[in-house]
Amino acid sequence: MAELRVKGTGTLKLFESDNTSSVTIASPASLSADKTITLPDADVTLVSGTMNDATALSGNIPVSNLNSGTSASSSTFWRGDGTWVAAGGANTPAFEAYLSGSDQDIGDSVNTRVAFNSEAFDTDNAYDNSSNYRFTPQTAGKYYVYTLCVGFTTAGGYTDLAYMTPEIKKNGTRIAHAVFDLGNSQRQISPYVAIVLDMDGGSDYLDVFCEIVADSGNGLLRKGADKTKFGAFKLIGA
Repeated sequence: MAELRVKGTGTLKLFESDNTSSVTIASPASLSADKTITLPDADVTLVSGTMNDATALSGNIPVSNLNSGTSASSSTFWRGDGTWVAAGGANTPAFEAYLSGSDQDIGDSVNTRVAFNSEAFDTDNAYDNSSNYRFTPQTAGKYYVYTLCVGFTTAGGYTDLAYMTPEIKKNGTRIAHAVFDLGNSQRQISPYVAIVLDMDGGSDYLDVFCEIVADSGNGLLRKGADKTKFGAFKLIGA
């Protein structure tokens, strides 16, 4: 096999008519600096070679070199099969609101909208805490929705609260509720209601209503961020 040596900068060209020649590029161990080998086009295949110095593998691979960067973004990752795919995402839109300022008087035997008037958080400004107390997410998907209502009565006695039913409504229709028919009346109860449901990301909205039947006085919902609250969040991948 012939051996060609180039001193300095030069070009090696093969003139085999059948285009089947192979070239092995070797470097003597005494090279004092990095050298660059430029291959002419994509038809040249590197069939062997080893990077045996860990320092040669340092640095970052440009994103543009991974599938030309197609579909790469801050919310994607490079999968083992060489594909950019969406990351898990976030549980948003999400919110939690609660009753503040004063306890809400909802009357006796009246199904009343709960006025959750303060927000612990509201990632997409999708909850109205000042007028209709609705959650209207503009992102379609499945949502986990919950409410906690702490009920008692204006009478304040230990045997004044006979019945309580908080309910979650979607577009004005009840979709989840809890019924506490106490029999032996109580002073205070705190039912929790939750459901997973689809939202269309447009006009669908959610709100909470509650009814209390009192042996005496009116039904009250107790204020506080750890008491009467309403929240929801979108499920990842749903």
